[in-house]
Amino acid sequence: MTTQQTPKYYYGTGKRKTAIAEVRLYPGGGVLSVNGKPLAEVFPWPEWQSTALEPLRATNMLEQFSVVAKLHGGGISAWSDALRHGIARALLAYDQGLKPQLRSLGFLTRDAREKERKKYGLKGARRAPQWTKR
Repeated sequence: MTTQQTPKYYYGTGKRKTAIAEVRLYPGGGVLSVNGKPLAEVFPWPEWQSTALEPLRATNMLEQFSVVAKLHGGGISAWSDALRHGIARALLAYDQGLKPQLRSLGFLTRDAREKERKKYGLKGARRAPQWTKR
């Protein structure tokens, strides 16, 4: 006979450009930690903070979970988007019933835009050298 135990945490991985967020949601608390630091220290702009916490606010679970995240790669703006994606996936691991709500708000869709590579013969990805007719 096996008994179902509740896991100690719910895990989700979020990505944006080259930034990767490994997110763990622990039941209870309301503590937000990113790379061992408080959220406000890692994301000084309120816009970045609100972007990262959108899935928790949308599902009214901001006070129900403590968020512990490891972020690496990319820049700070991509970090906040990757954290949002990771939190949404971790919420999905917690409750599959949240999928329609998270999907309709676009939190489960990975932003696939990447930097286009530079091509030979050009000055950038698409910028060509100046051309003169005569």
